[in-house]
Amino acid sequence: MLNRLRETIESYFIGKPEAVENMLICLIAGGHVLLEDVPGVGKTTLAKTIAAALDCSFGRIQFTPDTLPGDVVGLSVFNMKTGEFEHREGAIMKQIILADEINRTSPKTQSALLEAMAEGQVSVDGNIYKLPEPFMVIATQNPVEFLGTYPLPEAQIDRFMMKLSLGYPSKEMEETLARNMLAGKTLDDVSPVCSGEDVMRLRSEASAVHVSDRVLEYISGIISRTRQEKRFALGASPRAFLDLTKACQARALISGRDFVRPDDVKAVALCTLHHRIMLTPEAKIGHEDVDQILPSLILTDEVPVA
Repeated sequence: MLNRLRETIESYFIGKPEAVENMLICLIAGGHVLLEDVPGVGKTTLAKTIAAALDCSFGRIQFTPDTLPGDVVGLSVFNMKTGEFEHREGAIMKQIILADEINRTSPKTQSALLEAMAEGQVSVDGNIYKLPEPFMVIATQNPVEFLGTYPLPEAQIDRFMMKLSLGYPSKEMEETLARNMLAGKTLDDVSPVCSGEDVMRLRSEASAVHVSDRVLEYISGIISRTRQEKRFALGASPRAFLDLTKACQARALISGRDFVRPDDVKAVALCTLHHRIMLTPEAKIGHEDVDQILPSLILTDEVPVA
């Protein structure tokens, strides 16, 4: 089923295979994804293709400066006939959410996603409403646009399991993309290959993947080094520790194993941690790069043999 899901996504999204694998890892691990890249590289296409390949309800929120928190989580509306307030659902009450251009809306509206992403529920006028399962937020943003945008605060960025960058496709990929367009191949042709129940079963199987004490210590050592690194003003949080562990379990499951290897940790550590790290002012002035410092920290610890 995972192979069919991957093949379906890659037949409509023409891009890097590792991006598709990382998206599937987050889906199985129960995490959320932030897609950040320049315009036109397929961020929205990838998110919509994954949603179409799953037989799950899909909601899209096109964030703009005038989007209100009530548009996201819902609001209470007074019913003149019954004389009571009724809850009107917001766009968040779906299983797969595409939060498009999330940095274009105000911080107040951005914060409406915090409870939903962390706890799988929303609070409206003192009432709590559970979100359907499986629930996953796929957010997109463009890093090159600054006018009229609101950078995500660290508290919200930390709730994304991974931050992915797609990059430009190769020459061959772009030619394939053009051929698909000329042939009239659209996302409307995507057929679901699994259901929400299948996703929940995969999540249950992933949570049962064995993580040895040595591998856990290996992960702990990487997290600790991000907090001790003098060039980092902010290291990885305990949530990052848990997310990295769950991502490793999901990758092991995708690879057909019931145990986590150190290779799983090295494969997902960078995209799980780099968006949670904040450089010191001195490091920024020195043009340091988190993506250059992190790999050296990951390779510092001795790799466990079992």
